[in-house]
Amino acid sequence: MSFLFGDGRNVVAETAQVFRENAENGAGRAADAKAHSLQQFAAEFVHPRRGLFDRLVDALNRLPRPALALGTIWLFVMAMIDPDRFTAGMQGLALVPESLWWLMGAVVSFYFGARHQAKAQDFQRAVAMSLAVTKPAPAPETPKSHNPALQEWQVRNGG
Repeated sequence: MSFLFGDGRNVVAETAQVFRENAENGAGRAADAKAHSLQQFAAEFVHPRRGLFDRLVDALNRLPRPALALGTIWLFVMAMIDPDRFTAGMQGLALVPESLWWLMGAVVSFYFGARHQAKAQDFQRAVAMSLAVTKPAPAPETPKSHNPALQEWQVRNGG
């Protein structure tokens, strides 16, 4: 047993690592690779502050949802305040052809779908920018080998 596990060595583990990757070291390398690729991705999407026009367009893009919600509530208020005018308005809506309703549905659906997509991309950019600002943790040092031949080879080859 002292041949296999003596002197603080584990000959079985050392031999197995020749044929199979050390899972802990492999996970560390994979984490480092992922951190470096995320840092590179974040650096690609760092943009300067947005201008006045972009902020104005964003403000205008925020109007349709509240307008639709308040307009729907206003229909209920109009039905209670002025039922005759409400009835006339609903009769006017009943005259709108079905194809125009389909077109309106498509426009509204694409507007909200595009808005959702744009906001998701903005969120991803914000995450990437925050990752670009933070520095990755230093890579853990690999433990020194207890193999004298390997140590000698590393010294000779500058490793």
